[in-house]
This record gives sequence, C-alpha cells and structure tokens, in this order.
Amino acid sequence: MLGTLDELAARIGGRVVGNGEVRIARISAVDEAGDDALTFATSEAYLETALASAAAAILLEPDLAKNATAKPLLVVENARHALSQLLASFQPARPRGPFRHPSAAIEAGARLGAGVYVGPHAYVGNDVTIGDAGVVEAGAYVGDGVAIGDSVWIYPRVSVMPGTRIGDRVVLHSGCVIGSEGFGWAFVDDRSERIPQIGNVVLEDDVEVGANTCIDRAQTGSTRIGAGTKIDNLVQIGHNCRIGRGCVIAALTGLAGSTVIGDHVKVAGQVGFRGHITVGSRVTIAGQSGVWGDVADGATISGNPARNHREDLRREVMIRKLPKLFDRVEALERTRSAD
Repeated sequence: MLGTLDELAARIGGRVVGNGEVRIARISAVDEAGDDALTFATSEAYLETALASAAAAILLEPDLAKNATAKPLLVVENARHALSQLLASFQPARPRGPFRHPSAAIEAGARLGAGVYVGPHAYVGNDVTIGDAGVVEAGAYVGDGVAIGDSVWIYPRVSVMPGTRIGDRVVLHSGCVIGSEGFGWAFVDDRSERIPQIGNVVLEDDVEVGANTCIDRAQTGSTRIGAGTKIDNLVQIGHNCRIGRGCVIAALTGLAGSTVIGDHVKVAGQVGFRGHITVGSRVTIAGQSGVWGDVADGATISGNPARNHREDLRREVMIRKLPKLFDRVEALERTRSAD
C-alpha cells in the first residue's frame, strides 16, 4: 500500500481535489488500473479514458483538472516529473559497498574510493580509479587506465575500454560498450587497412547510456558526450563525435564519425547522421530522419534527407496527391488523342 492520496500529494508537492482519504496500492496505466490504483492523464483523450476507468484517482496537471470531477484528483505542475518521483519508490535498491566479491579480479594498481561495490566476476584493470560510492556489477569489464567519478553505476556485462574518462553520477546499462575501436579504414590497392584509433571516450557528469549501445573511441583526441545527456538502447556513436549537454537520443539512432551535436537536442528513434556535419543546439529531429548536412540552431526537421518539418509535411502531401495528378494527365492525353 502506497498510502492515501493526501499522503502521496505531500510526498510530491501536489494538491488533492476530492476525497484525499482514498487509499492507493499501486500506480497503473489507464488500461490496467483497478479500483486501488492511481492512474495518470497527460491529454484530454487520456483524461476521458481515465475518468471512465476503474482507477481510484488520477494524477494530472492543472489545465486538465478543470474538466474532471468524477474521481479524486492529484494535481501537480508537471505530471511526468511527479510520476517519476512516485515510481522511484518501486526501483530495486542500488547495490551498496564497501563490497568486493571473492570472484572479482581487481588489479593491484586500481584505486577504489569509499563505499565502492564490485560484483561477482567483474574485472577492474591497472591504474583504474573509481570514485566514492561507485558500483561495478557482475561481469563488467573496466580496462586499464580508466578514470571514473563518484556515484557511477555500471550494470552487468558493461565494457569500459582502456583510457575512458567518466564523470560523476553516470549510469551505464547492461551490455553497453564504451571506448570500442572506431571504424576507420584506408583503402590501398583494393585492400582495406585499419587506421589505428588511439583516442578515448569522455562521458561528462550525469550521462546515462542504454543497454547494448556502443560509443567508439576517437581516432585521436576524444569522443565526448556532454553533461546530462541521455542515450537510449541500441545507439551507435562513431569515433570523434561530440554531443552537447542535456541531449536526448532515442533507440536505433546512428551517428557516423565526427558528427557534432549542440546542447539540448532531441533525437527520435532510428535517425541516421551522415558524419562530419554539425547540428546546432535546441534542435528537434523526428524519427527515421536522415541527416545529411548541417542543421541550424532551433530547427525542427524530419524526412530523408531531413529538412524543415513543415516543408517535409508539404512534400508528403504532394506525394500522396501524385496518383490523382497522373490520372488527370492521362485523361487529358486521352482527350487530346481522341481529338
């Protein structure tokens, strides 16, 4: 039991409209909500469904609360933020140190801060530094010369390759590879010869990297991910890319080498970047876009090749009208032939 609606409101700084004594046992999406659940609504359509559901109460923002009276309401300024606060209480506890599993291999030259947790079969190489309260879970690999800040959480089977630099409060999810060799080749006499990739990867503070994402080390210098950037699962970031602060990059996106992205950029799923291009700050890129050239600050783009979103929508409308246009042209040609 999570508590009464009044208690939940006090926890997240919300206000209750209606019966605050209703008891809440769980938080559920509207299609799964029972009579002991708090559900949530972020649009008029969702609100209408939530009001018709069995849910005990609804979490929503003030604009929507004006149109809802059939159920108790928990009104907050930002519904998504409030939901994240409530859901955090259900997350599994973070492993706590100091702890070193007997099966973990920690080289003598590694320096571990206070309260570090190292799980079973993890490897920590020579000249590694890990800050206070770090977590290295089962089967993770931390190569030689890696420097890791405080409160970093490395999930199972993560590979952090030699020379990587990681800031504070970074989260690396299972299976991601940080510092894999960049994809660089020279073509000589119909043969491909590997160009050594001798740089590294730098992840600044508060970066989060999703499961099975790969971030390649630079040919020279650093592949850099800016502070606060969040990267989804199954993303490929090529060598020498530079991503700014506070960006969000969704799954199945791929950045070819030397792509530069500014601050606070939103990238939807399955976007491809040509490489050796510059994307400005506060840009929004729609899913499945192909970004072939530079993008100005503040743009919203879509399509392949990506262009201004409104222009792309007009183009799609015109393409859909082409069959009728062809029919009209053929009819005109038939009329001319008959004459």
